[in-house]
Amino acid sequence: MNTFNVLGVKVSVTNLDLAWQQIASWVDSRTKTYVCVLPLSPIVEDSQQDPQYCKIVNEAGMATPDGMPLVWLGKWRGYRDIERTYGPDLLLKICEEGQKKGLRHYFYGTTPQTNQLLADNLKKRFADLNIVGVYAPPFREKGAVESQEVIQSINACRPDILWIGLGAPKQDYWMHLHRPRLDVPVMIGVGAAFDFIAGTKPQAPAWIRQNGMEWLFRLCCEPKRLWRRYLVTNTKFFYYLITNQLSRSS
Repeated sequence: MNTFNVLGVKVSVTNLDLAWQQIASWVDSRTKTYVCVLPLSPIVEDSQQDPQYCKIVNEAGMATPDGMPLVWLGKWRGYRDIERTYGPDLLLKICEEGQKKGLRHYFYGTTPQTNQLLADNLKKRFADLNIVGVYAPPFREKGAVESQEVIQSINACRPDILWIGLGAPKQDYWMHLHRPRLDVPVMIGVGAAFDFIAGTKPQAPAWIRQNGMEWLFRLCCEPKRLWRRYLVTNTKFFYYLITNQLSRSS
């Protein structure tokens, strides 16, 4: 799978179909890896301030373009197949396709109530979906180590895919840190996908997401929490791109 560099971060040239094919291949071969679903903010903020985070993302088996600016940038660089590979869409795609293969899913993150709603909604949508476990961890700081008891419980369920809903960058640190201790082939960090599919947070309509305006929808829903992520981060992104392009040209 091709990648292209965005401020030192390797973003995968992928789409929902290509991502599913690659993940299914890893499950079949029992390849142990993890997938980072990358919106713009972790690239602009976390990867620039924290070299360790940049390393974690670049060691992932796949780092999908979750934000439309990344898709536009990829297409501008000549990658015609790239499309937005958004956490909730990826989760639904793999749950649907995975029914045919009998994939075993485990969901780690959010709250017990959200996890129950998530599982209920997924089972209503995909009758043959095989959910082997859910767990809502207590709040911890980034980089906290999970207990051996929980790790053993996850391993005992023998999932094929472990879905992590802690939000970036916390979920990416968690996957990198616990990769050696887990027997599951593929871990995928999908951020707020648990909440969107559970219905505990509003999701932007498809036409807004496809036109790159989801940030404005989410900002209106949660202005106090998200104003900096979208207004400051988006401005920084375009500044970094311009200065990067100027440095290349000089």
